[in-house]
Amino acid sequence: MATKKKLPAKKTTKKTRGVAKSRPGVGAESVTSVPDIQVMSAVLVTSPEVLEPVVVSDISLSLDLESTIYQRPNQLWIIALLIGWAFDYLFWKRPVGLNFAVFTTVCILGGAFLLYLQGLRPSRRSLWLLAPFMFFAVITFLRAEPLTIFLAYTFMLLAAGMFATTYVGGRWYLYGLSDYIYRFFLLLGDMFAAPIKFLFKARKVQMNLGEVKRGFSIGALARGLVIALPIVVCFASLLAAGDLVFKEKLAKNFGMDKMSEDLLRGILILFCAYFVSGIFLHAVLKSQDKILIAETKPKIRPFLGFTESAVILRSVSILFLAFVIVQFQYFFGGETNIGVQGFTYSQYARRGFNELITVAFFSLVLILGLSTLTKRDSENQKRLYSVLSVGLVILVMVILTSAYQRISLAIDWHGFSRLRLYPRVFLIWLGLLLIAVVFLEIVRRERYFALAAVLASVGFAVSLAFVNVDAATVRHNVFRAWHGKNLNVAHLASLSNDAIPALADEFMAPTLPATTREGVGAILACYRYEESRPHIAQDDWRSFNFSEWQAHQALAEIRPHLAGYIIRYDKWPTRVRTPSGVLYNCLYTGNAEEE
Repeated sequence: MATKKKLPAKKTTKKTRGVAKSRPGVGAESVTSVPDIQVMSAVLVTSPEVLEPVVVSDISLSLDLESTIYQRPNQLWIIALLIGWAFDYLFWKRPVGLNFAVFTTVCILGGAFLLYLQGLRPSRRSLWLLAPFMFFAVITFLRAEPLTIFLAYTFMLLAAGMFATTYVGGRWYLYGLSDYIYRFFLLLGDMFAAPIKFLFKARKVQMNLGEVKRGFSIGALARGLVIALPIVVCFASLLAAGDLVFKEKLAKNFGMDKMSEDLLRGILILFCAYFVSGIFLHAVLKSQDKILIAETKPKIRPFLGFTESAVILRSVSILFLAFVIVQFQYFFGGETNIGVQGFTYSQYARRGFNELITVAFFSLVLILGLSTLTKRDSENQKRLYSVLSVGLVILVMVILTSAYQRISLAIDWHGFSRLRLYPRVFLIWLGLLLIAVVFLEIVRRERYFALAAVLASVGFAVSLAFVNVDAATVRHNVFRAWHGKNLNVAHLASLSNDAIPALADEFMAPTLPATTREGVGAILACYRYEESRPHIAQDDWRSFNFSEWQAHQALAEIRPHLAGYIIRYDKWPTRVRTPSGVLYNCLYTGNAEEE
């Protein structure tokens, strides 16, 4: 009997060795250990008594994972349901604050743990995506200015999504524009379709392995609960009709309102778990980055002749050069020459800024488009095209400088506002992107255009976070009022909580002129009035926002100094009377660009 038991083991060993030897370059160690999953896959060959991994090349990663995630689907469902419960706990009847950063972090940790159970490790290059994720996660509860917060949410989710879609491969830095678009829609599609496909495939795999009846099934539990719910409700209604005490207890503990709320929360948990499981499945099965669209043959081959492209670039360059010659009069002539042309200083500052930004943007599109569509057969044509592109970009940089000067003139005349600070920061990053595009064109690295655009976009969002737009607006405009300029009280009272600590610091400055101090005090009184109005409580850690907490602390400290400011809310709009009797509106209804 002992000899009969050894024979199958020996045959299996020989078969295993035969498979290993049939592949050149694979040593004996490959028979007993599965190599890195990024290089090759492993399948399990079983005998009645022996289970050994066999190294096989060119096998899809999804087939290898049938022995892991498809055999143990409960790992996915349990982690996804726990994350769904975390979503309910963090967000139910709570404003967005710290909870958003906590929830997305829990999602990444849960997904990483699930992939670890499948034997998958993140690429080192993919880990770099966690840096912008963590930075913007902090910004979501550190700032309150609308655009800064919106960009923080956006890039935080984009970084998390990119981390999921390139978890194993880590080739995100080689993505072209088409790769970003394709991966986005692929991830979006898997969020909706992957869990359903996984249910059927996991059951099929388990049936093939004869393991359908073994172990605990989350799916069976869910089906049982769905079937049991109406049965329990029917019996409960009958029992309640037969016993008044039981009916009272049932109504107290399971009232209609509470049942409706619990049902809604349960549905939200299931929805969240469903979508999260789709993202996890995408990371498990489709994050290898084996094939990139940017590395395959282009869908649109270059069809435009070099002569045609050269004519286009030269014609646009001549037009831009004529515009630049006119602009140099303004650069060196200043306000005197602006007046000669029939425009006031203010009118010149307002006119043409949006148009110049549009010209710069479409110039970038033109350069990238011609670079993709133009046939450059010889080395001389490549060099000449690069020269023409560099010349056009230099002229566009001068146009951007003109646009920057226009927005600077508007700031000198009217002071800071969000609509003046946004484009001022944006112009800098657009200029850097143009320089990067020219450099990549010269060194023949056009495939990194998309990466350069992504980095410029991230840089713009990071700059707004560091600038603290509303606080910078307060400091600049109070400084102007200190030197005799007008202080727009209603405009500064319309800013976010980011502005309040800066206003409190300015109000308490001992050298601030009395008239300016009263204006700043009126702004703070308006903020104080808004804070005292009924609103959702923010005392829970899940809704914590550092900007709001800091604003509350600043208003509490200066409250005794605002005793002489009286809020007039009997008429619309709400106004505040200063100790000297001056009335200021708290509600800003105008346009800061027209002040």
